[in-house]
Amino acid sequence: MTSDSSSALAELERLRASIDNIDAALIHMLAERFRCTKAVGELKARSSLPAADPNREARQIERLRQLARDAHLDPDFAEKFLAFVIREVIRHHEAIAAQANGTH
Repeated sequence: MTSDSSSALAELERLRASIDNIDAALIHMLAERFRCTKAVGELKARSSLPAADPNREARQIERLRQLARDAHLDPDFAEKFLAFVIREVIRHHEAIAAQANGTH
């Protein structure tokens, strides 16, 4: 193995370690986000509010698209990611509401 190859492998390992740390942080951040949205779902169920809030979702999508642009990330990717998260949150809110209403 040449010194260039060894250097490249060491750099690859360093970059992968950073990626692994970022992935772990993302998972922990998503877990915290879902803990918060679970509390929102419980509040909505107690208050007979709808699981979805299309106006808030639209504002959040535009906000996230701007954050993505500012961070030099593809805003379409960011929107798809947020849409996936929002769908999951709404699914959780609907399940919480159904449980609260005894219709699970």
